[in-house]
Amino acid sequence: MADDDEKIMGRIQGEQPEAEEENIFMRLIHMVIIWFMLSIAQTVLTFTTIVQFVIMLINNKQPNKRLADFGTDLGIWIAKAARFQTGASDVKPWPWTELD
Repeated sequence: MADDDEKIMGRIQGEQPEAEEENIFMRLIHMVIIWFMLSIAQTVLTFTTIVQFVIMLINNKQPNKRLADFGTDLGIWIAKAARFQTGASDVKPWPWTELD
């Protein structure tokens, strides 16, 4: 009974149980992987931006719909990744969860 009380008091005071401490290392691994994926996403965004601009020059300021939709999906992914990276969310971005 005293052990249970100590665990409860530890949680109230902000201490983490041992199992949760191990999860922080898995989170670090995920954060490093997502950091790498974010750097690739930045390169893809730059390339997509240039291609879309050229298309708009050629097509009388009309963007390519598929590229625009891709940009929306990429932006959603980057936002989810940023929220995970900064600790605002515990939900990992694609490929661990759905993109929508």
